[in-house]
Amino acid sequence: MSLVTLLPFIVLIGAMFLMTRSAKKKQQQAIDMRNQMQPGSGVRTIGGMYATVKEVSEDTVLLDAGPGVELLFAKNSIGAVLSDEEYNRIVHGIEHELKSDADVVPDDASSLTETDDSSDAAAASDDTPVDLGKKDAADEPADADTAGEAKADAQSKKSDGDSDAK
Repeated sequence: MSLVTLLPFIVLIGAMFLMTRSAKKKQQQAIDMRNQMQPGSGVRTIGGMYATVKEVSEDTVLLDAGPGVELLFAKNSIGAVLSDEEYNRIVHGIEHELKSDADVVPDDASSLTETDDSSDAAAASDDTPVDLGKKDAADEPADADTAGEAKADAQSKKSDGDSDAK
């Protein structure tokens, strides 16, 4: 056999090896993440529920979802272990203050524009009418006659259809 015939098989086996390797790596990261859960950690389940870990056993996790609500979940159903800041931001709506003292960008551009007399003159000149290219009826004498005939034909067709319906 030549190398050219074996090359597609070698590439296919290499691609399969790389895909299984990355899948195993992701599984190991998920297992490590679930093993770092401790009582008091904020978690998100694979169903999208946010709760606080109350107890961790070998295969299950007891979650506190609210006052008086305790739920027992399998460890595999934990989608993410959240940091305290992220959990408080999502669940309680607590935003942390900006860490830098940099200038805050305004929400609108009105504070960025200059206020001088030239802007008042520009605003006054905006009141002039703008020609949008519309033509008056007097400018189109030939086209107006054909348009009137088309309207008359359309109206006569409408009246003919009304007499047939019963």
